[in-house]
Amino acid sequence: MAMAMVSLAAALWGGLLRLGWELPALHPTLSLMHGPLMVCGFLGTLISLERAVALGRWWAYIAPLLTGIGALTLIVGLPGDAGPVLVTLGSLGLVGSFATIIRRQTALFTVTMGLGALAWMVGNCFWLAGVPITGMFFWWAGFLVLTIVGERLELSRMTGPAPWSRELFLIAAGVYLAGLVIASFRFDVGMRLIGVGMIALTAWLMRYDVARRTIRIPGLTRFIAANLLAGYCWLGAGGLFWLFPGGLDQTRYDAILHAVFIGFVLSMIFAHAPIIFPAVLGRPLRFSLAFYAHVVLLHLSLLLRVGGDIMASFPAYQWGGMLNVLALMVFVANTIFAAAQGARAALEPRPTGRSLPVSGLGPSSATRG
Repeated sequence: MAMAMVSLAAALWGGLLRLGWELPALHPTLSLMHGPLMVCGFLGTLISLERAVALGRWWAYIAPLLTGIGALTLIVGLPGDAGPVLVTLGSLGLVGSFATIIRRQTALFTVTMGLGALAWMVGNCFWLAGVPITGMFFWWAGFLVLTIVGERLELSRMTGPAPWSRELFLIAAGVYLAGLVIASFRFDVGMRLIGVGMIALTAWLMRYDVARRTIRIPGLTRFIAANLLAGYCWLGAGGLFWLFPGGLDQTRYDAILHAVFIGFVLSMIFAHAPIIFPAVLGRPLRFSLAFYAHVVLLHLSLLLRVGGDIMASFPAYQWGGMLNVLALMVFVANTIFAAAQGARAALEPRPTGRSLPVSGLGPSSATRG
């Protein structure tokens, strides 16, 4: 967890450098490592760690350990392929974890998440082979999209099967997976298929995810649902951007990437952090309305950034990116403060019949919003 947070801090610093803000570079290649640190060092390590906790096997912790160490080598700028090699081995470890999970419980949602882990490993192999990130980033996006959609699919089955839901999901996911494969050989065709798959998955999530109903329940449940629905909107918007990749100039590339990686993925992190962090760390987390501060800031800043991309306004793009970083910093601060409050509340004696307003669910409950 500590290595993941260090990776996040370094990724944000590198992102600000890429946005054109004048900051100390720390080392010459840090700005180029923004994407790998964010996807592999931060998100990959967190997802691998959450799976390891869920499995409860010592060997499953090797995957997040490898990706965390690999990210540290990227941060300090060690020459050679040590970082990509360690990250790729870590992603192989996550594939192994999902192989065990699928063997224990063969279901559509476990297979979907397993395919997400496989997409991450494929993307890492391309990266290790020297393929530019602009030529393989869709595999990293596939890792996160399939992992998240698989988790939501797990919850949808608990509310009872809806007519045609499974078949429609298979069609949407099949188009998306086909796009990932084809984009490696025919970029424009594959990107358009990925865009169609994203839009289809968005429609499926909007129709069948329980967030449509749980948005009416106040407290943490409504907070989770609001983040989920906002994230689905960004996934659909990202699908529209991916339909028209064009020449993939800087502004188009920025909108294509960040509608998904910031709008969709970070919305999912914001939604599940009050449950996942206590499960992984074994410490309670007190939810408060202050959590909405980083959510509102994230979406407003992303609208500014993507608007800057569309309108070719560099100041809007640059300030939108800066406020994206600020939203993440507020998120981290809110989470630390809530953890401190939750720890204090857990130590206080409580009257009989009064429940603690903290989250302390197990790892498999990370999607119960």
